[in-house]
Amino acid sequence: MARKRKEKSFSSFLNNPIDFTLLITILLLLSIGLIMVLSASSPSALAESGNSYSYFSKQLIFAVLGIIAMMFISKIDYRFYQKFYKHAWIVAFLLLVLVLVAGKTVNGAKRWIYITETLSVQPSEIVKLLMIIFYAGILVKNRDKLEKYGNGFIKHIILLAPIIGLLLLQPHFSASIVIIGICSIMMIMGGCKFCHFLATGGIAGVPAMILLIIIEPYRLQRIMTFLDPWKDATGNGWQVIQSLYAIGSGGLFGVGLGESKQKFLYIPEPHNDFIFSILGEELGFIGTMAVLVLFAIFIWRGILIAMRAPDMFGSLMAIGITALVAIQVIINVAVVTSSMPATGMPLPFFSYRRNSIIYITV
Repeated sequence: MARKRKEKSFSSFLNNPIDFTLLITILLLLSIGLIMVLSASSPSALAESGNSYSYFSKQLIFAVLGIIAMMFISKIDYRFYQKFYKHAWIVAFLLLVLVLVAGKTVNGAKRWIYITETLSVQPSEIVKLLMIIFYAGILVKNRDKLEKYGNGFIKHIILLAPIIGLLLLQPHFSASIVIIGICSIMMIMGGCKFCHFLATGGIAGVPAMILLIIIEPYRLQRIMTFLDPWKDATGNGWQVIQSLYAIGSGGLFGVGLGESKQKFLYIPEPHNDFIFSILGEELGFIGTMAVLVLFAIFIWRGILIAMRAPDMFGSLMAIGITALVAIQVIINVAVVTSSMPATGMPLPFFSYRRNSIIYITV
């Protein structure tokens, strides 16, 4: 009897209707992102490998794999993950320890694990999803204690500390910001009081942030560059200034797809974190607004799914995934428009990141 009920439950989940608005939005973002990677990366790819399509072909492969994984995972009952929420934290912790032990240092940071010379994995991208599963599960379990400060708020903040500590040892400051933001939003939606965040942030959060900036000279340099990028226009301020030139020259309708000038080795790696600048130059204000509207639709549908979820775990999972995309979009756009100091934040569905496009699509 129990077996029949289980099969019926699983079958009914398989037959749940697809949110076509969200699906079409994802496919549109992914398609535009692929086009922009092709356009933005062609000069760099040609200069490095003699093949204008080298970055695009890799991005296309991982995008297709991401879509296949998305269609497969969408058929799995999300309640299955709730059983393993504790394991998610343990796996996240072990992955970050493995990076420090066996990871490869690139540009002063140890963030990647190389399986082969050409195949690598960035565990922090997996950790983001694992922490969403963990916090959705732990918040459901402790739902009656979340309004309390010590046994509710502080307890869940302490659980996050080892993960953030390991990320800062890489160092991976941007991933730390994203994970803190996601978990904070999930905690507030779960029932933690917003005043607890304000009080703790003022007493411990802000001083810790200042300390992290002071002890690392490159972070302090990024703050100084943000305040006046033209002070070192040919050095630290170069990338931001070229980004502003690109966006500014795009005007209302842009210079035309494929006609960007700044991608010709002016903006370093324009297909990565600063791909939004090339989007603004080639498609103009109209094109960038269209993309931002698509991201807004994605966030709207994510919130709607969270509100309609049949249980708290599903609601928190939806909020966490929506926050993951929203936070990265906000920070990336803020960086390329010089609205905040530079940080290595990819634009979801757009930036060339190979493995991460699978995780975002899923």
